[in-house]
Amino acid sequence: MFDLKTIYNNCRICPHECNVDRIQGEFGICGELATMRIASVGLHLGEETPLITKKGSGTLFFTGCSLHCQHCQNIEISQSKSPLGVPYSLQKLAFTLLQLEKMGAANANFVTPTHFAPSIIESIKLARKQGFSLPIVYNTSGYEKVETLKYVDPFVDTYLLDIKTLDYTVAKAFCGSRDYPDVILKVVDYLKTKKTKTFIDNEGFIRGLLVRHLIFPDCFKATKEFLYWYADNLKERAYLSILFHFVYPKQGKRFSTLSNEQYEELINLLKELKITKGYIQGLNYGNYTLDEL
Repeated sequence: MFDLKTIYNNCRICPHECNVDRIQGEFGICGELATMRIASVGLHLGEETPLITKKGSGTLFFTGCSLHCQHCQNIEISQSKSPLGVPYSLQKLAFTLLQLEKMGAANANFVTPTHFAPSIIESIKLARKQGFSLPIVYNTSGYEKVETLKYVDPFVDTYLLDIKTLDYTVAKAFCGSRDYPDVILKVVDYLKTKKTKTFIDNEGFIRGLLVRHLIFPDCFKATKEFLYWYADNLKERAYLSILFHFVYPKQGKRFSTLSNEQYEELINLLKELKITKGYIQGLNYGNYTLDEL
C-alpha cells in the first residue's frame, strides 16, 4: 500500500516535483490538495468506439492538472482550484466504481488522474475487494513521471495517452510546459515495455495503448513530423486517434484546424506511412477508422 501521507506531504508525483505539502494546504502546479476532487462521473458516449462499447465509458473527471495547457479544452475542470470539484475519500471513490459497474459501464475511465494517482490506486484496491471487475483506463495528458507509472501500471488495462507534440515551439505555445516533448518520449519508452500489443477484445474493448493527437492551430507541420515518428515507433503496438476540431476556451467556438487541402494531405500521409489502426475525425465531425481511408 502507498504511504499516502508521505507522498502528499512532499509531493513529487509528476515531473514538476513541486515538493509541496498538499496535506497541510500547500498547492503545487496541479492546484489540488491531498483529498481527491472529481467534477463529473457518468457514462460517457463521446470517447472512441472501443472505449464506449455498448453503454458507455465510466468516466471520472478529476479537477486540477499537472500540465495546464494554455488553451485546455476542459479548462473549467482542469484549472487550478477549480470550483467544480467534489471531495472524494478512498471509500467514496471505491463505492462510485462499484456503482459504475452496476450501471453497465464498459470500463472505469480516470480522466486527468496524475496528481491523484496514488489515491486512485488505493481506491481501486478497495473496490476490487468488494467485487469490482471493470477494466481500467488511465486517461492522461502524457505529462507523467515513469516512477509514478510503475506504481500505476499493474492496475491499468488501457492507456489513453495524449501525445500532444514532439516540437518544443508547439509545446511552449499550447502546452503548459516546454519540456513536454522530453517527458512524453520517456513515458513512451516505458509504456512500450509494458504494453507490447494493442487489440480489441471479445467485448469490443480496446486493451493496450490508444494514442490521442490533437492538431493545434497552424501546427500541421509539427503533426506531420509526429506521424513520421509514430510510424517508426508505435504503429505496430498502438492505436492512434487524430483530432483536429479545436476550441479557444475564451471564444467558445469550435473550428477545424485543417483546411480541406491539408486534410487530404493528412489522409495521404497516413496511407503512405501505413498507419491503419485507429480513428480520425472527419471534416464534418463524423468519425472514421483509419483502415476505412
